[in-house]
Amino acid sequence: MKIRVLLVDDERDFVETLAQRLEVRDFAVTTAFGGDEALDLIKEREFDVVVLDVLMPGKNGIETLNEIKELKPLTPVIMLTGNTTVETAIEGMKLGAYDYLMKPTETEDLVEKITKAFNLKSEHEDRIRKAEINGIVKRRGW
Repeated sequence: MKIRVLLVDDERDFVETLAQRLEVRDFAVTTAFGGDEALDLIKEREFDVVVLDVLMPGKNGIETLNEIKELKPLTPVIMLTGNTTVETAIEGMKLGAYDYLMKPTETEDLVEKITKAFNLKSEHEDRIRKAEINGIVKRRGW
């Protein structure tokens, strides 16, 4: 199964190039060019990891992150930031982002972070499923 990644950035060329680099490495990539578009996609579909630019016109990365965490609290979000917005990326981590990367990013660094974030999400989901099963078993007295 391919890891489903949502790339969110207002710089179209950057997003399209990065999407191609990730697809070549066997990721299933969907792109969005702003926070509202990303949120609409997240409401419609499941993503394993979101890669989100901090600085975007309209709804910025922090606002978008907050709404993603309300909709899908277990979905890891990796913030992309330039030099001038490192503090904002760190603020994002305090608000629930998984990690951040500096732009321009090395593809291999991003691949590594996406893979680690996906593995962490999978572990959380497994623990939740086991807890739910244990709860059902206990309620039914099995």
